[in-house]
Amino acid sequence: MDPLTLTLTIIGLIAVILIGYFQVVVPFVKGEVKFSRRWPFVVSVKGTTTEDTHLCGEENLESYEMAEQQREAVAVDLRTRDEGVESMKSIAVLPFADISVQKDQEYFCDGVAEEIMNALAKVDGLHVVARTSAFAFKGKNEDVREVGRKLNVSTVLEGSVRKAGNKVRLTAQLISVDDGYHLWSETYDRELTDIFAIQSDVAQQIAVALKAQVSCAEKERIEKRPTSNLEAYTFYLKGRYFWSKRTEEGLKKSIEYFNQAIENDPDYALAYVGLADSYSLLCSYHILPPNECIPRAKVAAAKARAIDDTLAEAYESTAHVRILYDWNWMDAEGEFSRAIALNPGYAIAHQRYALYLTVMGRLDEATAEIRRAQMFDPLSLIINTDVGLIFLIARLYDQAIQQCRNTLEIDPDFCVARFALGLAYEQKKMYEEAIAEFQQAITLSGGSTVLMAALGHAYGASGQKEEAQKVLGELRNLSKRRYVSPLSIATIYAGLEENDEVFKWLKKAYEERSVWSIHLHLKVDPRFDGVCSDPRFTALLRKMGFGD
Repeated sequence: MDPLTLTLTIIGLIAVILIGYFQVVVPFVKGEVKFSRRWPFVVSVKGTTTEDTHLCGEENLESYEMAEQQREAVAVDLRTRDEGVESMKSIAVLPFADISVQKDQEYFCDGVAEEIMNALAKVDGLHVVARTSAFAFKGKNEDVREVGRKLNVSTVLEGSVRKAGNKVRLTAQLISVDDGYHLWSETYDRELTDIFAIQSDVAQQIAVALKAQVSCAEKERIEKRPTSNLEAYTFYLKGRYFWSKRTEEGLKKSIEYFNQAIENDPDYALAYVGLADSYSLLCSYHILPPNECIPRAKVAAAKARAIDDTLAEAYESTAHVRILYDWNWMDAEGEFSRAIALNPGYAIAHQRYALYLTVMGRLDEATAEIRRAQMFDPLSLIINTDVGLIFLIARLYDQAIQQCRNTLEIDPDFCVARFALGLAYEQKKMYEEAIAEFQQAITLSGGSTVLMAALGHAYGASGQKEEAQKVLGELRNLSKRRYVSPLSIATIYAGLEENDEVFKWLKKAYEERSVWSIHLHLKVDPRFDGVCSDPRFTALLRKMGFGD
């Protein structure tokens, strides 16, 4: 190539890169990228429209009256969420230190901190960081100013608990992250039975210190005791402690403890919520078949609502069941809305509502909801992963990759983020990278069948058919000893492009009501783009309640 031609070629390439940067990347960062509410997704950038023709289905979502208003608010919401937090009174409640002689009260210390956190969340105008983000600093001697910077809060509450027999000493101090000065501190030496009064008093004293106005109704909600039975409360705290581990062993232990809490207090609404959440996760992670755990989750969530119809967690648990198993999409949205109205700072409700919105094709609203969840729980691994997953569903693979990498910087061992990262690599035909991520995720998860299916699909899609068949064989053998969702088998056949087998196993997945791969619904899973134009796929979606 002569020098002139080479020079012109380089100039042309630079021009293309600059045009792409200013027309797509910059508008996206500024929040000016918008998603159509119709399917296929249409991505609009400052008047430029492109369609991704690989996406499935076509749904008119005009019946959702709030969609247009929320869509227009997305760009503003993304640009101003951090400024909004800074303008509010904000606090992170760090896990309390266990200074008991035996050092065996970690679950109790965590529970006390979480209960204070939940009480503070009931105060209007007070931004309270959620548990997973605040507890990310557990066991770390990090400067409170650095904690405040990472969590974007102005104050931090830290403390310690010493429990001995029926006595408890709780020390708490509220610290300004700007200068490290104490704004308030107190030590409580009480009977253990007074723990509920201590928690509500701490919350109200903090509200006063932050000059937050506590209404009579809020004061009543803060002082409301979830149970008067101390033994039931102790079992509940143990249940939540093991539930937060999100492992098979942890979830099964949490069910035991929640049931013990209920045995001690049959009217303990939060214990029923814990039971519902545990069974739902056993389904989501393909640990147990849906028909074995979801009916139990439904009963527990209904019981919680019957006991306390003002409990946001109970409505969210019900909504989760609606989208996992019932496929009652209209009712699910109502339950999510009710949960958020009762507790606007409930990060899990915003997160799962975002997943619901992705399934409905309302990606602009889903983006807004997942960002709200992220605002309340900025270091949550699963919420940060779901941000990447929504990029993936929008077929914005580069953004999905970057977001998943950001999440893995928080915790390199989080297997769900590696799963999402592998999916994005695969869609960009970066098969070597995808396979490496899936292999690592399988190791970290202890052999998740969902992740094994992802590996099998990647092998098939990359032309390594023998390797894909090996994974299929492994899953078939595993199914003799534990639950393997038919969706996992269908996923591998999709990679092998054996469409008749895909639909044979999708039919079984439909019958078992197992259509989610962790947080990725079959309807929006890019791995099934190759069959989405098949009338059998359209018929299957119609059976799930998605209309024509």
